[in-house]
Amino acid sequence: MTHSDAPTTEFAWAALGGDPGLVPRLSTVVRSGALEARLPVRELARACVGACALAAAELGARRAGLADVPEVRVDDGAVATAFVSERHLLVDGRAPVTFAPLSRFWRTADGWVRTHANYPHHRARLLGALGLPDDASVEAVAGCLAERSAVEVESTVYAAGGLAVALRTPEEWARHEQGAAVAGRPLVERGTLGSAVSRSLPPLAGDPLSPAAGLRVLDLTRVIAGPVATRTLALLGADVLRLDPPGLPELADQHTDTGFGKRSATLDLTAGRHDRLVFEELLASADVVVTGYRPGALDRFGLSPEALAGRRPGIVVGQLSAWGAYGPWGGRRGFDSLVQVATGIAAREGSEEKPGALPAQALDHGTGYLLAAGVLRAVTEGLDEGGTRFVRPALARTAAWLTAGDGTGRGGATAEASRSGTTAEASRSGTTAEASRGGTTAEASGSSEGSYSDSGSAEASYGDPTPWLAEADSALGRLRYALPPVSFVGGPGDWSRPPGPWGADSPRWV
Repeated sequence: MTHSDAPTTEFAWAALGGDPGLVPRLSTVVRSGALEARLPVRELARACVGACALAAAELGARRAGLADVPEVRVDDGAVATAFVSERHLLVDGRAPVTFAPLSRFWRTADGWVRTHANYPHHRARLLGALGLPDDASVEAVAGCLAERSAVEVESTVYAAGGLAVALRTPEEWARHEQGAAVAGRPLVERGTLGSAVSRSLPPLAGDPLSPAAGLRVLDLTRVIAGPVATRTLALLGADVLRLDPPGLPELADQHTDTGFGKRSATLDLTAGRHDRLVFEELLASADVVVTGYRPGALDRFGLSPEALAGRRPGIVVGQLSAWGAYGPWGGRRGFDSLVQVATGIAAREGSEEKPGALPAQALDHGTGYLLAAGVLRAVTEGLDEGGTRFVRPALARTAAWLTAGDGTGRGGATAEASRSGTTAEASRSGTTAEASRGGTTAEASGSSEGSYSDSGSAEASYGDPTPWLAEADSALGRLRYALPPVSFVGGPGDWSRPPGPWGADSPRWV
Protein backbone atom coordinates (compact mmCIF):
# COMPACT_ATOMS: atom_id res chain seq x y z
CA MET A 1 0.00 0.00 0.00
CA THR A 2 1.26 3.46 -0.86
CA HIS A 3 0.59 6.49 1.28
CA SER A 4 -1.97 7.60 -1.30
CA ASP A 5 -4.02 4.58 -0.13
CA ALA A 6 -3.64 5.61 3.49
CA PRO A 7 -6.31 5.67 6.20
CA THR A 8 -8.52 8.75 6.16
CA THR A 9 -10.70 10.52 8.67
CA GLU A 10 -13.62 10.09 6.27
CA PHE A 11 -13.34 6.31 6.51
CA ALA A 12 -13.02 6.30 10.30
CA TRP A 13 -15.94 8.70 10.65
CA ALA A 14 -18.12 6.55 8.40
CA ALA A 15 -17.17 3.45 10.40
CA LEU A 16 -18.45 5.24 13.50
CA GLY A 17 -21.76 6.05 11.82
CA GLY A 18 -20.99 9.74 11.56
CA ASP A 19 -22.77 12.18 9.27
CA PRO A 20 -20.50 12.64 6.20
CA GLY A 21 -21.73 16.22 5.95
CA LEU A 22 -19.69 17.06 9.07
CA VAL A 23 -16.32 16.06 7.60
CA PRO A 24 -15.77 19.51 5.99
CA ARG A 25 -15.77 20.96 9.52
CA LEU A 26 -12.33 19.35 9.95
CA SER A 27 -9.02 20.86 8.84
CA THR A 28 -5.50 19.54 9.16
CA VAL A 29 -2.07 21.02 9.76
CA VAL A 30 0.11 18.61 7.77
CA ARG A 31 3.71 18.24 8.94
CA SER A 32 6.42 16.30 7.19
CA GLY A 33 8.64 14.28 9.49
CA ALA A 34 5.82 13.33 11.86
CA LEU A 35 5.64 9.60 12.65
CA GLU A 36 7.74 8.66 9.64
CA ALA A 37 7.53 5.00 8.64
CA ARG A 38 7.13 2.79 5.60
CA LEU A 39 3.48 2.36 6.46
CA PRO A 40 1.19 5.44 6.64
CA VAL A 41 1.32 5.82 10.41
CA ARG A 42 0.95 9.60 10.30
CA GLU A 43 -2.26 9.30 8.28
CA LEU A 44 -3.69 6.63 10.58
CA ALA A 45 -2.92 8.69 13.68
CA ARG A 46 -4.42 11.80 12.11
CA ALA A 47 -7.57 9.92 11.08
CA CYS A 48 -8.15 8.41 14.53
CA VAL A 49 -7.67 11.72 16.34
CA GLY A 50 -9.70 13.59 13.73
CA ALA A 51 -12.66 11.23 14.09
CA CYS A 52 -12.47 11.54 17.88
CA ALA A 53 -12.32 15.34 17.78
CA LEU A 54 -15.23 15.46 15.35
CA ALA A 55 -17.29 13.18 17.61
CA ALA A 56 -16.51 15.44 20.57
CA ALA A 57 -17.47 18.57 18.64
CA GLU A 58 -20.69 16.91 17.45
CA LEU A 59 -21.75 15.96 20.98
CA GLY A 60 -20.79 19.39 22.29
CA ALA A 61 -22.90 21.11 19.64
CA ARG A 62 -25.81 18.79 20.33
CA ARG A 63 -25.77 19.48 24.07
CA ALA A 64 -25.04 23.21 23.74
CA GLY A 65 -27.85 23.74 21.24
CA LEU A 66 -25.54 25.10 18.54
CA ALA A 67 -26.73 25.32 14.96
CA ASP A 68 -23.35 24.26 13.62
CA VAL A 69 -20.76 21.79 14.84
CA PRO A 70 -17.61 23.67 15.91
CA GLU A 71 -14.66 23.55 13.55
CA VAL A 72 -12.18 20.80 14.28
CA ARG A 73 -8.45 21.17 13.77
CA VAL A 74 -5.95 18.32 13.73
CA ASP A 75 -2.27 19.22 13.91
CA ASP A 76 0.19 16.51 12.94
CA GLY A 77 2.62 17.93 15.51
CA ALA A 78 0.17 17.52 18.39
CA VAL A 79 -0.83 14.07 17.14
CA ALA A 80 2.73 12.82 16.69
CA THR A 81 3.71 14.06 20.15
CA ALA A 82 0.66 12.50 21.82
CA PHE A 83 1.21 9.16 20.09
CA VAL A 84 4.48 8.79 21.98
CA SER A 85 3.23 10.43 25.17
CA GLU A 86 4.76 7.66 27.28
CA ARG A 87 8.22 8.60 25.94
CA HIS A 88 7.78 12.33 26.62
CA LEU A 89 6.70 11.85 30.21
CA LEU A 90 9.12 13.08 32.86
CA VAL A 91 8.50 12.72 36.59
CA ASP A 92 10.72 15.14 38.49
CA GLY A 93 13.04 15.02 35.50
CA ARG A 94 13.20 11.20 35.39
CA ALA A 95 12.37 9.46 32.14
CA PRO A 96 10.17 6.34 32.36
CA VAL A 97 11.24 2.80 31.55
CA THR A 98 9.07 1.67 28.62
CA PHE A 99 10.12 -1.94 28.00
CA ALA A 100 11.56 -4.54 30.37
CA PRO A 101 14.70 -6.51 29.37
CA LEU A 102 12.72 -9.62 28.41
CA SER A 103 10.27 -7.66 26.22
CA ARG A 104 12.02 -7.77 22.86
CA PHE A 105 12.70 -9.63 19.62
CA TRP A 106 14.54 -12.95 19.85
CA ARG A 107 16.16 -15.13 17.23
CA THR A 108 14.68 -18.60 16.99
CA ALA A 109 15.82 -21.66 15.07
CA ASP A 110 13.74 -20.66 12.06
CA GLY A 111 13.01 -16.93 12.41
CA TRP A 112 11.98 -14.45 15.07
CA VAL A 113 9.64 -14.22 18.04
CA ARG A 114 8.69 -11.24 20.19
CA THR A 115 7.86 -11.52 23.87
CA HIS A 116 6.15 -9.17 26.29
CA ALA A 117 7.22 -9.37 29.91
CA ASN A 118 6.76 -5.87 31.34
CA TYR A 119 4.47 -7.14 34.10
CA PRO A 120 6.00 -9.44 36.74
CA HIS A 121 3.39 -12.17 36.25
CA HIS A 122 3.98 -12.23 32.49
CA ARG A 123 7.75 -12.47 33.06
CA ALA A 124 7.26 -15.36 35.47
CA ARG A 125 5.02 -17.22 33.02
CA LEU A 126 7.44 -16.71 30.14
CA LEU A 127 10.36 -18.11 32.11
CA GLY A 128 8.27 -20.95 33.48
CA ALA A 129 7.14 -21.94 29.98
CA LEU A 130 10.78 -22.06 28.87
CA GLY A 131 11.86 -24.08 31.91
CA LEU A 132 14.14 -21.31 33.14
CA PRO A 133 14.60 -20.01 36.71
CA ASP A 134 13.11 -16.70 37.85
CA ASP A 135 16.51 -15.01 37.75
CA ALA A 136 17.37 -16.17 34.23
CA SER A 137 19.47 -13.69 32.25
CA VAL A 138 18.78 -12.29 28.81
CA GLU A 139 21.59 -14.50 27.50
CA ALA A 140 19.97 -17.62 28.99
CA VAL A 141 16.62 -16.80 27.39
CA ALA A 142 18.29 -16.09 24.05
CA GLY A 143 20.08 -19.44 24.12
CA CYS A 144 16.88 -21.29 24.95
CA LEU A 145 14.83 -19.63 22.21
CA ALA A 146 17.53 -20.10 19.58
CA GLU A 147 16.97 -23.85 19.78
CA ARG A 148 13.21 -23.74 19.14
CA SER A 149 10.94 -22.75 16.28
CA ALA A 150 9.07 -19.45 16.53
CA VAL A 151 5.61 -21.05 16.34
CA GLU A 152 6.59 -23.61 19.01
CA VAL A 153 7.65 -20.80 21.33
CA GLU A 154 4.43 -18.92 20.61
CA SER A 155 2.18 -21.88 21.44
CA THR A 156 4.19 -23.01 24.48
CA VAL A 157 4.34 -19.59 26.09
CA TYR A 158 0.67 -18.80 25.43
CA ALA A 159 -0.35 -22.16 26.89
CA ALA A 160 1.42 -21.12 30.10
CA GLY A 161 -0.39 -17.77 30.20
CA GLY A 162 2.59 -15.81 28.92
CA LEU A 163 2.99 -13.63 25.86
CA ALA A 164 5.04 -14.49 22.78
CA VAL A 165 4.20 -14.12 19.09
CA ALA A 166 6.03 -15.47 16.06
CA LEU A 167 6.99 -13.03 13.33
CA ARG A 168 4.71 -13.33 10.30
CA THR A 169 4.70 -11.62 6.95
CA PRO A 170 1.54 -9.81 5.82
CA GLU A 171 0.83 -12.71 3.46
CA GLU A 172 1.19 -15.27 6.26
CA TRP A 173 -1.16 -13.29 8.49
CA ALA A 174 -3.71 -13.00 5.68
CA ARG A 175 -3.72 -16.82 5.42
CA HIS A 176 -3.96 -17.25 9.19
CA GLU A 177 -7.44 -18.03 10.51
CA GLN A 178 -7.34 -15.12 12.95
CA GLY A 179 -6.09 -12.75 10.26
CA ALA A 180 -8.98 -13.70 8.00
CA ALA A 181 -11.48 -13.29 10.86
CA VAL A 182 -10.16 -9.82 11.69
CA ALA A 183 -10.15 -8.67 8.06
CA GLY A 184 -13.82 -9.54 7.72
CA ARG A 185 -14.94 -7.23 10.52
CA PRO A 186 -15.70 -3.49 10.42
CA LEU A 187 -13.08 -1.08 11.72
CA VAL A 188 -15.20 -0.51 14.83
CA GLU A 189 -18.00 -2.93 15.65
CA ARG A 190 -20.97 -1.07 17.04
CA GLY A 191 -24.65 -1.73 17.68
CA THR A 192 -27.39 -2.01 20.29
CA LEU A 193 -27.94 -4.61 22.99
CA GLY A 194 -31.59 -3.87 23.63
CA SER A 195 -34.11 -1.11 23.92
CA ALA A 196 -33.92 1.58 26.57
CA VAL A 197 -35.36 5.02 27.02
CA SER A 198 -33.33 7.93 25.70
CA ARG A 199 -30.69 9.06 28.15
CA SER A 200 -30.92 12.70 29.18
CA LEU A 201 -27.93 14.90 29.91
CA PRO A 202 -28.04 18.48 31.15
CA PRO A 203 -27.60 21.13 28.44
CA LEU A 204 -24.28 22.94 28.18
CA ALA A 205 -25.77 26.44 27.96
CA GLY A 206 -24.28 27.28 24.58
CA ASP A 207 -20.73 26.28 25.56
CA PRO A 208 -19.29 23.08 23.97
CA LEU A 209 -16.10 23.20 26.08
CA SER A 210 -16.85 19.93 27.92
CA PRO A 211 -19.10 17.79 25.71
CA ALA A 212 -18.83 14.78 28.05
CA ALA A 213 -19.67 16.77 31.21
CA GLY A 214 -22.07 14.84 33.42
CA LEU A 215 -21.06 11.44 32.04
CA ARG A 216 -19.91 8.89 34.58
CA VAL A 217 -17.38 6.45 33.16
CA LEU A 218 -16.24 3.23 34.83
CA ASP A 219 -12.75 2.59 33.49
CA LEU A 220 -11.88 -1.12 33.65
CA THR A 221 -8.90 -0.90 31.33
CA ARG A 222 -5.15 -1.38 31.56
CA VAL A 223 -1.91 -0.67 29.69
CA ILE A 224 -2.28 1.99 26.94
CA ALA A 225 -5.17 1.76 24.45
CA GLY A 226 -8.09 1.65 26.89
CA PRO A 227 -6.57 4.21 29.27
CA VAL A 228 -5.92 6.56 26.31
CA ALA A 229 -9.63 6.33 25.47
CA THR A 230 -10.76 7.10 29.01
CA ARG A 231 -8.08 9.79 29.40
CA THR A 232 -9.68 11.46 26.37
CA LEU A 233 -13.17 11.19 27.85
CA ALA A 234 -11.81 12.81 31.01
CA LEU A 235 -10.35 15.63 28.91
CA LEU A 236 -13.84 16.26 27.56
CA GLY A 237 -15.37 16.58 31.00
CA ALA A 238 -16.43 13.06 31.99
CA ASP A 239 -16.11 11.83 35.57
CA VAL A 240 -13.77 8.88 34.95
CA LEU A 241 -13.13 6.40 37.74
CA ARG A 242 -10.52 3.77 37.00
CA LEU A 243 -10.92 0.52 38.91
CA ASP A 244 -8.21 -2.13 39.30
CA PRO A 245 -7.89 -5.27 41.39
CA PRO A 246 -5.67 -4.46 44.39
CA GLY A 247 -3.27 -7.33 43.68
CA LEU A 248 -2.54 -6.28 40.10
CA PRO A 249 -1.04 -2.79 40.17
CA GLU A 250 -0.45 -0.93 36.94
CA LEU A 251 3.09 -0.02 35.94
CA ALA A 252 3.69 3.28 37.72
CA ASP A 253 4.88 5.39 34.79
CA GLN A 254 2.27 3.94 32.48
CA HIS A 255 -0.45 4.84 34.96
CA THR A 256 0.94 8.36 35.29
CA ASP A 257 0.98 8.93 31.54
CA THR A 258 -2.61 7.77 31.01
CA GLY A 259 -4.05 8.92 34.34
CA PHE A 260 -4.63 12.60 33.53
CA GLY A 261 -8.10 13.81 34.42
CA LYS A 262 -9.10 10.58 36.18
CA ARG A 263 -9.36 9.15 39.64
CA SER A 264 -7.99 5.71 40.51
CA ALA A 265 -9.40 3.21 43.00
CA THR A 266 -9.20 -0.51 43.70
CA LEU A 267 -11.94 -3.08 44.12
CA ASP A 268 -11.53 -6.83 44.53
CA LEU A 269 -14.53 -8.43 42.84
CA THR A 270 -13.33 -11.89 43.90
CA ALA A 271 -12.95 -11.13 47.60
CA GLY A 272 -16.53 -11.09 48.77
CA ARG A 273 -19.76 -9.22 49.08
CA HIS A 274 -18.59 -5.74 50.09
CA ASP A 275 -16.57 -4.84 47.00
CA ARG A 276 -19.21 -6.35 44.73
CA LEU A 277 -21.87 -4.19 46.37
CA VAL A 278 -19.70 -1.10 45.95
CA PHE A 279 -19.27 -1.91 42.27
CA GLU A 280 -23.01 -2.41 41.77
CA GLU A 281 -23.67 0.96 43.41
CA LEU A 282 -21.23 2.60 41.00
CA LEU A 283 -22.75 0.80 38.03
CA ALA A 284 -26.26 1.87 39.02
CA SER A 285 -25.45 5.48 38.11
CA ALA A 286 -22.78 4.94 35.43
CA ASP A 287 -23.33 6.10 31.87
CA VAL A 288 -20.38 4.30 30.29
CA VAL A 289 -18.35 1.19 31.09
CA VAL A 290 -15.08 0.68 29.21
CA THR A 291 -13.29 -2.67 29.51
CA GLY A 292 -9.82 -3.56 28.27
CA TYR A 293 -9.21 -7.09 29.52
CA ARG A 294 -9.05 -10.05 27.15
CA PRO A 295 -12.51 -11.09 25.87
CA GLY A 296 -14.42 -13.16 28.40
CA ALA A 297 -12.11 -12.40 31.32
CA LEU A 298 -14.71 -10.26 33.12
CA ASP A 299 -17.80 -12.29 32.24
CA ARG A 300 -17.72 -14.23 35.53
CA PHE A 301 -18.27 -10.94 37.36
CA GLY A 302 -21.37 -10.14 35.32
CA LEU A 303 -19.47 -7.64 33.20
CA SER A 304 -20.22 -8.93 29.72
CA PRO A 305 -21.95 -6.31 27.56
CA GLU A 306 -25.18 -8.32 27.67
CA ALA A 307 -25.10 -8.60 31.48
CA LEU A 308 -24.35 -4.90 31.85
CA ALA A 309 -27.23 -4.05 29.53
CA GLY A 310 -29.56 -6.13 31.68
CA ARG A 311 -28.58 -4.37 34.90
CA ARG A 312 -28.14 -0.87 33.51
CA PRO A 313 -30.34 -0.32 30.42
CA GLY A 314 -29.18 2.61 28.31
CA ILE A 315 -25.52 2.27 29.25
CA VAL A 316 -22.74 2.50 26.65
CA VAL A 317 -20.28 -0.41 26.76
CA GLY A 318 -16.85 0.05 25.18
CA GLN A 319 -15.06 -3.27 24.82
CA LEU A 320 -11.43 -3.21 23.71
CA SER A 321 -9.40 -6.26 22.73
CA ALA A 322 -6.08 -7.05 21.09
CA TRP A 323 -7.13 -9.66 18.55
CA GLY A 324 -10.91 -9.21 18.41
CA ALA A 325 -13.52 -11.13 20.38
CA TYR A 326 -13.77 -13.86 17.73
CA GLY A 327 -11.66 -16.39 15.87
CA PRO A 328 -9.14 -18.85 17.38
CA TRP A 329 -7.21 -16.03 19.07
CA GLY A 330 -10.32 -14.27 20.38
CA GLY A 331 -9.58 -15.13 24.00
CA ARG A 332 -5.87 -14.32 23.90
CA ARG A 333 -4.07 -11.53 25.63
CA GLY A 334 -2.12 -9.16 23.45
CA PHE A 335 -0.21 -5.92 23.28
CA ASP A 336 0.57 -3.44 20.52
CA SER A 337 4.09 -4.76 20.00
CA LEU A 338 2.82 -8.33 19.62
CA VAL A 339 0.05 -7.36 17.21
CA GLN A 340 2.65 -5.59 15.07
CA VAL A 341 4.64 -8.83 14.91
CA ALA A 342 1.72 -11.11 14.07
CA THR A 343 0.08 -8.92 11.43
CA GLY A 344 3.16 -8.34 9.26
CA ILE A 345 3.86 -4.80 10.41
CA ALA A 346 7.19 -5.73 12.02
CA ALA A 347 8.24 -7.53 8.84
CA ARG A 348 7.35 -4.50 6.68
CA GLU A 349 9.10 -2.03 8.95
CA GLY A 350 12.22 -4.17 9.39
CA SER A 351 15.04 -5.39 7.19
CA GLU A 352 16.49 -8.69 6.10
CA GLU A 353 18.63 -8.66 9.23
CA LYS A 354 15.97 -7.92 11.85
CA PRO A 355 12.26 -7.08 12.25
CA GLY A 356 11.29 -3.47 12.85
CA ALA A 357 8.61 -1.50 14.66
CA LEU A 358 6.38 1.48 14.10
CA PRO A 359 7.68 4.86 15.34
CA ALA A 360 4.99 4.79 18.03
CA GLN A 361 2.69 2.27 19.64
CA ALA A 362 0.25 3.53 17.06
CA LEU A 363 -2.14 0.60 17.30
CA ASP A 364 -2.62 1.29 21.01
CA HIS A 365 -3.00 5.05 20.66
CA GLY A 366 -5.01 4.95 17.44
CA THR A 367 -7.42 2.33 18.74
CA GLY A 368 -7.77 4.29 21.96
CA TYR A 369 -8.94 7.38 20.09
CA LEU A 370 -11.28 5.25 17.96
CA LEU A 371 -12.75 3.79 21.14
CA ALA A 372 -13.28 7.23 22.67
CA ALA A 373 -14.86 8.41 19.42
CA GLY A 374 -17.16 5.39 19.38
CA VAL A 375 -18.29 6.07 22.93
CA LEU A 376 -18.99 9.73 22.14
CA ARG A 377 -20.96 8.82 19.03
CA ALA A 378 -22.93 6.21 20.99
CA VAL A 379 -23.83 8.84 23.59
CA THR A 380 -24.95 11.24 20.86
CA GLU A 381 -27.08 8.59 19.18
CA GLY A 382 -28.54 7.55 22.53
CA LEU A 383 -29.75 11.08 23.24
CA ASP A 384 -32.10 10.83 20.27
CA GLU A 385 -32.74 7.13 19.84
CA GLY A 386 -32.23 5.52 23.24
CA GLY A 387 -30.97 1.96 23.42
CA THR A 388 -28.11 0.21 25.17
CA ARG A 389 -25.10 0.52 22.90
CA PHE A 390 -21.76 -1.21 22.48
CA VAL A 391 -18.52 -0.22 20.75
CA ARG A 392 -15.83 -2.84 19.99
CA PRO A 393 -12.51 -1.90 18.39
CA ALA A 394 -9.49 -4.21 18.30
CA LEU A 395 -5.79 -3.55 17.87
CA ALA A 396 -5.54 -6.20 15.15
CA ARG A 397 -8.38 -4.58 13.21
CA THR A 398 -6.65 -1.20 13.39
CA ALA A 399 -3.52 -2.97 12.13
CA ALA A 400 -5.48 -4.34 9.17
CA TRP A 401 -6.58 -0.79 8.35
CA LEU A 402 -3.01 0.44 8.49
CA THR A 403 -1.61 -2.32 6.28
CA ALA A 404 -4.42 -2.68 3.76
CA GLY A 405 -6.07 0.72 3.56
CA ASP A 406 -9.58 -0.78 3.37
CA GLY A 407 -9.88 0.31 -0.24
CA THR A 408 -9.69 4.00 0.58
CA GLY A 409 -7.56 4.55 -2.50
CA ARG A 410 -8.47 8.21 -2.82
CA GLY A 411 -7.32 8.89 0.73
CA GLY A 412 -4.02 10.11 2.01
CA ALA A 413 -2.91 13.51 3.10
CA THR A 414 -3.34 15.42 -0.14
CA ALA A 415 -6.85 14.24 -0.93
CA GLU A 416 -8.03 14.64 2.63
CA ALA A 417 -6.60 18.13 2.89
CA SER A 418 -8.23 19.16 -0.34
CA ARG A 419 -11.65 17.81 0.59
CA SER A 420 -11.53 19.40 4.03
CA GLY A 421 -10.35 22.81 2.93
CA THR A 422 -7.15 22.29 4.88
CA THR A 423 -4.36 24.78 5.27
CA ALA A 424 -1.07 24.11 7.01
CA GLU A 425 0.36 27.57 7.21
CA ALA A 426 3.56 28.07 9.12
CA SER A 427 5.95 30.99 9.08
CA ARG A 428 9.62 30.84 9.94
CA SER A 429 8.97 32.92 13.02
CA GLY A 430 6.19 30.51 13.63
CA THR A 431 2.84 31.09 15.36
CA THR A 432 0.28 30.44 12.64
CA ALA A 433 0.33 26.66 12.85
CA GLU A 434 -1.77 26.34 15.97
CA ALA A 435 -3.53 28.51 18.50
CA SER A 436 -2.10 28.71 21.99
CA ARG A 437 -3.09 25.71 24.10
CA GLY A 438 -2.54 25.60 27.82
CA GLY A 439 -0.11 28.48 27.62
CA THR A 440 1.98 26.79 24.92
CA THR A 441 2.13 28.09 21.38
CA ALA A 442 2.49 25.38 18.73
CA GLU A 443 5.11 26.79 16.40
CA ALA A 444 6.20 25.13 13.19
CA SER A 445 9.81 24.16 13.67
CA GLY A 446 11.95 25.22 10.75
CA SER A 447 9.09 25.12 8.27
CA SER A 448 8.75 27.07 5.06
CA GLU A 449 5.89 29.35 4.28
CA GLY A 450 3.01 28.07 2.24
CA SER A 451 -0.32 26.32 2.40
CA TYR A 452 -1.04 22.68 1.84
CA SER A 453 -3.54 21.97 -0.89
CA ASP A 454 -4.37 19.48 -3.62
CA SER A 455 -1.89 21.25 -5.88
CA GLY A 456 0.93 20.10 -3.60
CA SER A 457 2.43 23.26 -2.12
CA ALA A 458 4.78 23.26 0.87
CA GLU A 459 4.12 21.42 4.10
CA ALA A 460 5.07 22.45 7.58
CA SER A 461 7.64 20.27 9.31
CA TYR A 462 7.78 18.41 12.60
CA GLY A 463 10.94 18.42 14.64
CA ASP A 464 11.02 19.73 18.16
CA PRO A 465 7.96 18.47 20.11
CA THR A 466 8.26 21.22 22.74
CA PRO A 467 5.23 23.22 21.49
CA TRP A 468 2.99 20.26 22.36
CA LEU A 469 4.45 19.56 25.79
CA ALA A 470 3.42 21.07 29.12
CA GLU A 471 4.40 20.84 32.77
CA ALA A 472 2.36 20.60 35.97
CA ASP A 473 2.85 19.83 39.62
CA SER A 474 1.14 16.74 40.98
CA ALA A 475 1.11 14.41 43.97
CA LEU A 476 3.61 12.32 42.01
CA GLY A 477 6.03 15.21 41.47
CA ARG A 478 6.68 17.72 38.72
CA LEU A 479 5.38 16.26 35.47
CA ARG A 480 6.29 16.98 31.88
CA TYR A 481 3.68 15.50 29.57
CA ALA A 482 2.23 15.59 26.07
CA LEU A 483 -0.79 17.81 25.55
CA PRO A 484 -3.96 16.22 24.18
CA PRO A 485 -4.27 16.25 20.37
CA VAL A 486 -8.09 16.38 20.30
CA SER A 487 -8.92 19.97 19.40
CA PHE A 488 -12.02 21.87 18.28
CA VAL A 489 -13.15 25.48 18.53
CA GLY A 490 -14.30 26.12 22.09
CA GLY A 491 -12.92 22.81 23.29
CA PRO A 492 -10.50 22.07 26.14
CA GLY A 493 -6.75 22.48 25.74
CA ASP A 494 -5.60 20.39 28.70
CA TRP A 495 -6.89 18.05 31.39
CA SER A 496 -8.51 19.55 34.45
CA ARG A 497 -6.30 17.63 36.89
CA PRO A 498 -2.97 15.78 36.87
CA PRO A 499 -2.79 12.06 37.69
CA GLY A 500 -2.45 10.84 41.25
CA PRO A 501 -1.03 7.66 42.77
CA TRP A 502 -2.46 4.37 41.55
CA GLY A 503 -5.41 3.17 43.65
CA ALA A 504 -5.33 6.17 46.00
CA ASP A 505 -8.92 7.39 45.53
CA SER A 506 -12.16 6.21 47.07
CA PRO A 507 -14.39 4.09 44.80
CA ARG A 508 -17.17 6.63 44.47
CA TRP A 509 -18.41 9.24 42.03
CA VAL A 510 -17.52 12.88 42.51
